Amino acid sequence: MSRPFPSRNSSPASFTRINGKIRAREVRVIGVDGKQLGVISLNDALNLARQHGVDLVEIAATAMPPVCRLVDFGKYRYEQAKKEKESKKHQHATLVKEIQLSPRIDPHDLSIKTTHAIDFLCEDMKVKIALRFRGREMAHTEFGFQVVNKFIENIAPYGHPDFQPKLIGKGINVMISPLPRNKRAKNPNQSEGGDGEGEHPKPKPKPATTQQSEHQSVKVHKPGSDDNSGGFANNPFEKL
Repeated sequence: MSRPFPSRNSSPASFTRINGKIRAREVRVIGVDGKQLGVISLNDALNLARQHGVDLVEIAATAMPPVCRLVDFGKYRYEQAKKEKESKKHQHATLVKEIQLSPRIDPHDLSIKTTHAIDFLCEDMKVKIALRFRGREMAHTEFGFQVVNKFIENIAPYGHPDFQPKLIGKGINVMISPLPRNKRAKNPNQSEGGDGEGEHPKPKPKPATTQQSEHQSVKVHKPGSDDNSGGFANNPFEKL
């Protein structure tokens, strides 16, 4: 049983009419050497194909009359597949990665999302920043703009905003495009000896320390402590 619809992965050449499947009474024929032979009847075109030991392939079905070519169908399919492969090489698909923020985001989470954004920009991807307000946060949208502007400032060496951050509905949106390679800073998350982009260096082994010193190190670097500078407070709405 034949399929009613063509498969997605099938090439256009697989649905090309050849020889007896051509329906037109008259066709415009292109010879084996590439020269036009004019408009002739379908039977005469089929006889020419038999004389040259090739197929009569319909290459322009929408033309009036349809255009056919005297060529080996296997060779024709190979040429079409080669052309499709070459055209896909020159196509540049623009990928967009979305990063979601919140007005009360933790400084540690903000730094992680900044790292992800830098990796995306260094791979020539666009980054969409989306910050969402919940409940009463809409009464103080200035905190959200502070987070977004801080985020844009951190990734400035790697990308630039296409437009200024805008408040749309209950959120702030902005699109970041990567800078050209010659103007873009080197990805700090890429290992110096790695060949691929976005390759992170292996973590260094943690030196053996006493249990007390480990607790002290965790206490010093605890997010939200008083000595944490340059970041945002966990909840800026507590000051209101």
